[in-house]
Amino acid sequence: MDQIKNELTHKSKASKQDVRGRTIAFICIAVIMLVVLSILFMITSRGLSTFIQDKVPVSDFFTKTVWNPSAVDANGHYLVGALPMIVGSFSVTILAALLATPFAIATAVFMTEISPKRGQRILQPVIELLVGIPSVVYGFIGLTVVVPLTRQLFGGTGFGILSGTFVLFVMVLPTITSMYIDSLKSVPRFYREASLALGATRWQTISRVVIRASVPGLLTAIVFGMARAFGEALAVQMVIGNAALLPHNLLSPASTLTSVLTTGIGNTVMGTLPNNALWTLALILLVMSLLFNLLTRYIGRKGGLK
Repeated sequence: MDQIKNELTHKSKASKQDVRGRTIAFICIAVIMLVVLSILFMITSRGLSTFIQDKVPVSDFFTKTVWNPSAVDANGHYLVGALPMIVGSFSVTILAALLATPFAIATAVFMTEISPKRGQRILQPVIELLVGIPSVVYGFIGLTVVVPLTRQLFGGTGFGILSGTFVLFVMVLPTITSMYIDSLKSVPRFYREASLALGATRWQTISRVVIRASVPGLLTAIVFGMARAFGEALAVQMVIGNAALLPHNLLSPASTLTSVLTTGIGNTVMGTLPNNALWTLALILLVMSLLFNLLTRYIGRKGGLK
């Protein structure tokens, strides 16, 4: 009888602990959701003020090429054309991802399939170190090394899309590499063994089996790298030239959404058109972040070998 009472008492205590734990977890999740929803509401409401409160046509905002929110043209229209910043952001992001992907694939394959354990022990800290370097350090190196080198090799001022691409290439490379290493390690070992048993060479196994099986992981890594590149502010701002002009080539000084935000947000008054226009740029960044996340989820549902 006493044993039954002890078991009931123990179950009652465990049940109370479970309820307490679920309550704490629910409160934490509710706080996180509240913070996220508050951020979404704040950015969305202020970002849409440009179109609702200030009556700026959506088509003008996304297609015009002159950015000067404090002025108006001869027809009384505000000069808030965000196309140069949008083009600049997408240009450096896509080019950096295209440049970094082959290097990331080669590094990840070498570390997981070719290199001995000693090589992995050397390369892994290097990649982790690159991830941990602050953005301002990348920007300073780009300003003192990349910009003069670009000016010497290709001409121009050195500031522009090309310099921003080189800096972002170094910044997103460890992100893509680290994620792709995890993807390669998750490929089942029997894939490799089956391929070798069928007479495939080591390189054929790597290129036609392992890499193909890890394609979803590679695409996810690329998207995450692009998300970081798209939202990078300080490092790009230091080397891209910060000229709100539509770039005509890779050597043209340009600007990105983040560079305009960081340089202009402290010089505007809350509630005015220049401030609302900057919030609209922030809204574009938020929408792109959501799209990147949705894209990674979509890729994650796809299979490897087909």
